[in-house]
Amino acid sequence: MVTTHTGPATAPPQAARAAVRPRLSPQAKGAVALAVTVLIWAAFALSARALSSSSLLPADAALLRFGVPLLVLAPALWRRRRQMAAVRPATALKIACGAGVPFFLAAMYGGSLTSAAFVGSIVPGMVPLFVSALMIAAGKGLPRGTQAAGLGLIAVGVVALVWRHVVPLNTQVLAGAGILLVASGLWALYTVGLKEVDLDPVGSIGLLCLPSFAVMALLVLTGVLPTGLASAAGSDIALFLVVQGLGVGLCAGLLYAFAIRSLGAERSSAVGSLSPVAVVLLAIPLLGEEPTAAVLVGVPLITAGVALANRRPRTTARNQQPEVPDHA
Repeated sequence: MVTTHTGPATAPPQAARAAVRPRLSPQAKGAVALAVTVLIWAAFALSARALSSSSLLPADAALLRFGVPLLVLAPALWRRRRQMAAVRPATALKIACGAGVPFFLAAMYGGSLTSAAFVGSIVPGMVPLFVSALMIAAGKGLPRGTQAAGLGLIAVGVVALVWRHVVPLNTQVLAGAGILLVASGLWALYTVGLKEVDLDPVGSIGLLCLPSFAVMALLVLTGVLPTGLASAAGSDIALFLVVQGLGVGLCAGLLYAFAIRSLGAERSSAVGSLSPVAVVLLAIPLLGEEPTAAVLVGVPLITAGVALANRRPRTTARNQQPEVPDHA
């Protein structure tokens, strides 16, 4: 005789554990991704300042920045080779110059002449102003409302940041600030270039890193730029590999795109504008930088300006889907 069990079925142990395991909502996952992205952006600014006291040279940091993503994403990039090859040369040049070797060297050198607060504020803070200038030059019209107010706050914040170095004159800091403005303008060019391509974040990373690594390797091999990678301290190599290669080069672009899809462009941009504040706070214990009165005034103005400049009009938000910038 075969006995049958007619009581309630018992769930497998794995299924029972999965049923009680708490799951994060998409919004919570997006918030975590955005928080990590802001920390990565802050780490970029801190590493730009720390490079001046590192055993690595700018060329070494650039090789790590552009080489590590290529190595990690090699199979995925190979599958996207046709899409990347189909991008118009002018657009590809905007991306490769805007966030590639010229931008990287300008940000690193400008950071060595100023402070982490300058890098973290001027480079991302001035991007909306430069992008608006490019849009006006292309006949897209003048910014209005909260966007115009935000751009004004950014300009006032940058002036407040550098004013104390005008009287008395500090040529080193002013030169560094000027170079950081060039870096910010290049990043704005990169931002405009990204809007012209139909690539996912991985493809955008490849379009940026492949020519940048090739150019940097050529400059090093021909002796145009010196390298100290062979004799650099292991701790410095590990730091820049994690921060620049894996963090900025790989994780920031993927995580920020995910955050925008989960939270929306407006909320992500508003929280992302806190990056300058994070840089100032982290530079105190990590680099020993004490925020000056100019920093305490300029950084909040720039942060508020970036948040306002990235706000979308309500009518636009209701009628359009939010864009997902493919940051890399």
